[in-house]
Amino acid sequence: MKPYKYARYCWLMFMSMILGCTGDFEEINTNPNSPVTTQPELILPRVQRDMMNTLVAETWSIGNTVVQHTAKNQFVNEDRYLWGELNSIWNEVYDNMRDINNILILAEENDLPNYRGVALILRSWMFSLATDAYGDIPYAEALNGKEGIFFPTYDTQESIYDGILSDLEEANGLLNGASNISGDLIYGGNVENWRKLANSLRIRYLMRISDRRDVSAALISIVDNPDQYPLFTGNDDHAVYTYQSEAPNQFPLFTYRIGSFNEFRASKTLTDRLIATNDPRLFIFVRPTPATEATPNTSDDQYVGIPNGMADVEALTYNGGPEFQSRVGPLFFEQANTPLGIQIAKGVIMTYAELQFLLAEAAEKALISGDAATFYLNGINASFEFYGITPEPAYFSQGEIAYTGSEEELLEKIGTQKWISLYFQGLEGWFNWKRTGYPKLIPAVDNQNNNMIPVRFIYPIIEQSLNSENRAAAVSRQGTDDLNSRVWWDVNPN
Repeated sequence: MKPYKYARYCWLMFMSMILGCTGDFEEINTNPNSPVTTQPELILPRVQRDMMNTLVAETWSIGNTVVQHTAKNQFVNEDRYLWGELNSIWNEVYDNMRDINNILILAEENDLPNYRGVALILRSWMFSLATDAYGDIPYAEALNGKEGIFFPTYDTQESIYDGILSDLEEANGLLNGASNISGDLIYGGNVENWRKLANSLRIRYLMRISDRRDVSAALISIVDNPDQYPLFTGNDDHAVYTYQSEAPNQFPLFTYRIGSFNEFRASKTLTDRLIATNDPRLFIFVRPTPATEATPNTSDDQYVGIPNGMADVEALTYNGGPEFQSRVGPLFFEQANTPLGIQIAKGVIMTYAELQFLLAEAAEKALISGDAATFYLNGINASFEFYGITPEPAYFSQGEIAYTGSEEELLEKIGTQKWISLYFQGLEGWFNWKRTGYPKLIPAVDNQNNNMIPVRFIYPIIEQSLNSENRAAAVSRQGTDDLNSRVWWDVNPN
């Protein structure tokens, strides 16, 4: 065959192959194991688990120590306020917010108001965690990368709270009479419980900004209209993530090395207060010292917390050393995935006890009608019930507990009991202390923050290069990017 004829032949063969394949090109290049669409019920459980695991870990390392529920006897930087970057909340909120946005898109495309309502509640809670920890954050433009917005502005916390409260109100309406959902690890798909959570969170967030705005009318509209705005009515309603006994859904601390777990000890602040009032929650939160717990439940048991924020040597040798320092209760470690007569350890979004303490505060401040004492007692009883405990009647007659005194004394009692009830329940104990100043905590004894308890996280350092202009604008509004610049709603000098 002559060269030009051979070349022509090859060209015709090549073109016939190309033309012959075009009909199947799209099918051949589609990976059947990589779906391009999904369903909300397949996205939801991952968001819930990721967020709760992150919150539990951050509570363990920072949240419990900063409000003096626990203290450290080794590697004590966190307890001395040498925090540096704390990025896990920021990273998980924005990583998982993309999936929340996908649920919202799918809900709109498929007319699923039930999933939209639940997604709005989770979005509100997640953004509240980030803004309450950091202050001004990307919000309105945070998820618009596909629209070409790669450098989102940092919204003011005031405007973020407007959005949070609006989303929760919309969720309440969407879930009214809606059908239940699938893939829900919090409420098992019960949308009426999600609706109660939406309105209970509205109470939390309205009280959060109550030093900046008059929220009385908004609170009254919720509390006085339970048919329109149902709230938690008992512990069966609260929003908790119940961990399982099998991996990978075990309580996160269950897999820690015992040495890492034992770096954290009972705080003297909490332990002394519980002992002083014969509070049986002591036996859930705290163990006897190792030297005295060999024979459990004996009169020889000693409960000794350590002061927060001591230097390494002083912390490790306090009261004679680790054998004479109480550890954190077994519910949060070896018993975390075994009922043993009480509840498996849980991750917490919000409890009925917290709601009752919020209502007690609101009633005491005349922001709503109702009996503050009743709400207060409901809160205490609900906290005990959460751990399967029934308090002795004498507990309530003690001077530190009885609902008597001046308004300031009563607010302190509400705040203190709320602080106890929020043990190991996210960062809410810290957020609430920042707002109310209760209990009246003393900064860690050898702290490295100019004798001030931190009131915020610094922004992730990477934001200085990825979104420097918008971060700088937020810092200019808010104040120096350090642990002591208060967020917008925090006006309490503590």
